[in-house]
Amino acid sequence: MDIENIKVACSSCNLRELCLPLGLSAEEMQKLDHVISTRRRVKRGAALFNAGDPFTSLYAVRSGFFKTSVTSADGRDQVTGFQMAGEIIGMDGIVHDKHSCAAIALEDAEVCVLPFDRLEQLSREFRTLQHHIHKIMSREIVRDHGVMLLLGSMRAEERLAAFLLNLVQRLHARGFSQSELILRMTREEIGSYLGMKLETVSRTFSRFMDEGIIEVKQRYVHIKNTQALQMLVNPQSNGCAAS
Repeated sequence: MDIENIKVACSSCNLRELCLPLGLSAEEMQKLDHVISTRRRVKRGAALFNAGDPFTSLYAVRSGFFKTSVTSADGRDQVTGFQMAGEIIGMDGIVHDKHSCAAIALEDAEVCVLPFDRLEQLSREFRTLQHHIHKIMSREIVRDHGVMLLLGSMRAEERLAAFLLNLVQRLHARGFSQSELILRMTREEIGSYLGMKLETVSRTFSRFMDEGIIEVKQRYVHIKNTQALQMLVNPQSNGCAAS
């Protein structure tokens, strides 16, 4: 892992609207810039942190993709999430002061290090930051509930459709296409996250291709019929976008 002690100016970062609250004053932004002063580069396949590591910081993804995973009692890795630029990693460590999962880079990545004790102290000084941290935590809870719904009540094609829609919507919020994406994770990792066997993931991708819903070339995916995916996830939506 390569750590760079280079000053990071949140005020000039093009992702600030995604991972920082709006409405901070110039003085508050200056204080935040002082706290978030380190960038860390993580090579593809390397761990940003591992389960059991002491919790000291949150990490804002500046570039690249990560997966978080836990290891089951029998030694199998279970993927618990995928994180991209503008999202925060590391909140799993808050409750016990140590990380309960591992965060692995799926491609060369870079994060901004947010020392939690200093961030917590600063959040008490101005409520806008405190409120934003609470929103981030709430969003993670909602996301976990969404995954539980996927695993508990949806068929294979519904799970994969919901996954693709969620991924492309998150990417679109970062300025990318609404219908095209590059999968940074393997099909095996998708299956682990969605509770599906690799063969089922591949068979479902093939079905979507055969029905003209998507086009796939290696890791490139072109969603040709967004409405068909939405109807799979929510048959009552009549093609309305999922929230």
